[in-house]
Amino acid sequence: MLALRLARGTHPLVLVRRLVVAAAAAGTGFLLLATLGHAAGHPEAVGDSLVRLLWCVAPLAATAQFAVSVARTDPAARFPSGMAGAGLGPVRLILLAAASTALSCALGAALALLAFFRLRGDLGTSPSRGLGTDLLGAGHPVPLVGTLLLLSTVPLTAAAATAVSLRPREPQAAPASTEAEDTPPPAAPATPSGLPWGITLAAAGLAVESYAARGAATADGLLPLPGRLIGSPPGVLAGWALSALGLVLAGPGLVYLCGRLLCASRPGALRLLAGRVLQEEAHRIGRPVGVLCAAVSGAYAAVNVFHAAPLRTFGPLTAVGAGVVLICVTASFLTAAVESRAARADTTAALRRLGAPASLLRRAATLRALALVVVLAPVTWSVAELATLPLVG
Repeated sequence: MLALRLARGTHPLVLVRRLVVAAAAAGTGFLLLATLGHAAGHPEAVGDSLVRLLWCVAPLAATAQFAVSVARTDPAARFPSGMAGAGLGPVRLILLAAASTALSCALGAALALLAFFRLRGDLGTSPSRGLGTDLLGAGHPVPLVGTLLLLSTVPLTAAAATAVSLRPREPQAAPASTEAEDTPPPAAPATPSGLPWGITLAAAGLAVESYAARGAATADGLLPLPGRLIGSPPGVLAGWALSALGLVLAGPGLVYLCGRLLCASRPGALRLLAGRVLQEEAHRIGRPVGVLCAAVSGAYAAVNVFHAAPLRTFGPLTAVGAGVVLICVTASFLTAAVESRAARADTTAALRRLGAPASLLRRAATLRALALVVVLAPVTWSVAELATLPLVG
């Protein structure tokens, strides 16, 4: 009930973000239900149904990641002291955020269930041609309990990810008062530790994919099509997943590296301001940037593979899945950028009071965006090309 009241009185922009979460949950839920309908209509094609189910992992992960980004920018999460004054401690605040996330995703899941039954013709209407018969298993009953359990994975996964992300961190112990005057200020961090692990995982994923694709080409006499990436061989999808995870882990380190490059070689006020902001905000925007790079890399590789194997075309469910992933990762990046700007509000106000012109702040923001593009675009393109090479030639 409290989550509903907070939703009614919140800012319209926050409501728009939650509606986008509901829309993403609806798309992901529809893909899961389509997998169940295909399994009901084609009981002999167990492997194909498993392929479709495993491909739903990417939209599900993207939806959960975007839901976490929206929960982090929720006013209730940004003002814990005020919520504590209202009787909501850290644990209750986490439960409230998880409940709000589950509510938004449950709304999307209900819309997905309605669309699924409508296209199958289970609501007294004729089934949709092609989509309802071939892809959704129209005319074949689906178990109601299994449908609800499969559909509940979307709100449960998003709520669990929100609770884990917003859990309270252990505060660092403050230095003793007697040593406060003699203790030097803490040094700035070195590059985030995720960068070497991310590079290692990306390289390992490319190696696994290359080995699996070579084995499939030898066994079948041809390179595997995208629709057989799990059935033959499973290692290709595993390689893609490892490469994407490597980009996500390397995201904060790459953002920090962009800031270091801007601050190198006697920087002026503009480069110094832009570089320091990137270094300070690497932990906040690094993961969304890495997720966006992974999604763009995967989309680029998939387009190249489909062009090299024209026997398969993009179907409606493929378009829904790709749209959910790209919309979620882009919205997550924009949400993280807005959160980063709000976190720098005091610093920006202090710079303005010191006489910094607004044009300097705008040029620094533009320089940060250009630095991210210059560094991350070649990395994303290289990973996509290396991931595509074992599959197309």
